[in-house]
Amino acid sequence: MKKLLFLLSLGLLSASCSRQETMEALTERVFERAAGQFALLDANLDAAAEENAGQLCPRYADADGKLVTSSIWWWCSGFYPGSLWLVYEYTGDEAVKALAEKHTEVLDSIQFRTNDHDVGFQLNCSYGNGFRLTGNPAYKEVLCNGARSLATRFNPAVGCTRSWDPAPDHIAAWKFPVIIDNMMNMELLLNAAELSGEDSLRLVAETHAMTTMKNHYRPDGSSFHLVDYDPETGDVLVQQTVQGFADGSAWARGQAWGLYGFTMMYQYTGGKQYLDHAVKIADYLLPRLPEDGVPYWDFDSDRIPDDLRDASAGAIMASALVQLSRYVPEGKSAEYLSVAERIIRTLASEKYLSAPGEESGFLLKHSVGNKPGGVEVDVPLTYSDYYFLEALLRYKALSDKKAGF
Repeated sequence: MKKLLFLLSLGLLSASCSRQETMEALTERVFERAAGQFALLDANLDAAAEENAGQLCPRYADADGKLVTSSIWWWCSGFYPGSLWLVYEYTGDEAVKALAEKHTEVLDSIQFRTNDHDVGFQLNCSYGNGFRLTGNPAYKEVLCNGARSLATRFNPAVGCTRSWDPAPDHIAAWKFPVIIDNMMNMELLLNAAELSGEDSLRLVAETHAMTTMKNHYRPDGSSFHLVDYDPETGDVLVQQTVQGFADGSAWARGQAWGLYGFTMMYQYTGGKQYLDHAVKIADYLLPRLPEDGVPYWDFDSDRIPDDLRDASAGAIMASALVQLSRYVPEGKSAEYLSVAERIIRTLASEKYLSAPGEESGFLLKHSVGNKPGGVEVDVPLTYSDYYFLEALLRYKALSDKKAGF
């Protein structure tokens, strides 16, 4: 009898495992959901634009699911058009392409912006994907102009591009602040360097990356959020974690930016120092992830396991880990890809994936923008959607390659 019960339990376990949704089916389901959600988001944006007499961009949905918008100058303005391009890439739907063009081209004037470092986020996600998928020469021109604008923020004495200018009161005390997020904006410089042949853009990106590696990172592979420099001498004045639990803590999204950024640096340059650093970051993060893979908003919060998770950090990490798995030996590759899949499956679950018609058209729930500042806490955020879809496409491309497609 005991033997029969044991065999029955094995059979039930096997049946349960066999019923696990394939990654192919999961990807199809998520992109179908994204197409519907983003059409709703477009309609909500049009209604908001009429009320506010201008073109607006999605920022987040509040606790009641109501859309909160921004102008094109908000750092996240490129993520929604970028997400639309990714949906178009997967579906080939011309109606989605038209929406992607509509929301991309309103960002045109950002190409000449020199007073902010997030030109990379704003243009590379929108115009960058648009050019990659269409070859539109006007998009290429915007990308190259935007990279030249971003490069004006580079200070040779410091070896970095400046993040914020000292106008807002809360950053007036900093002399030359550089945040870890800025690693992501280096992709615009490297992309434009390849498109234009302007090697000076690549040199700015590489110098910034090397300086960041030296001054943002602790011996264990974790990163500060912000380093302030003396703009005359390049000396480090202060190391802080502004949006994290404490200056010495590992703010999850900051760790994700670094993992993605240094993986990207290796992707474009082949510099082994970037690959080694990305592996060091990954090997710091992976043992500290919760069982389902989605990190707490700060790895060192004193409220774990009762604190908030950050879907945005999880999505960024998943996308980075899929890419990083391409460049490392087989054992590490399988480990990184397995963790990425675990994160993706969790984000595609009912807990994180918005139901059709919910959250004003955003795709993922439960992200954390700035918890210490009390801004965008446990809400859908536009960049969560973007990196989640990118992670799925990267995973699919890798699976297709292994299958010989």
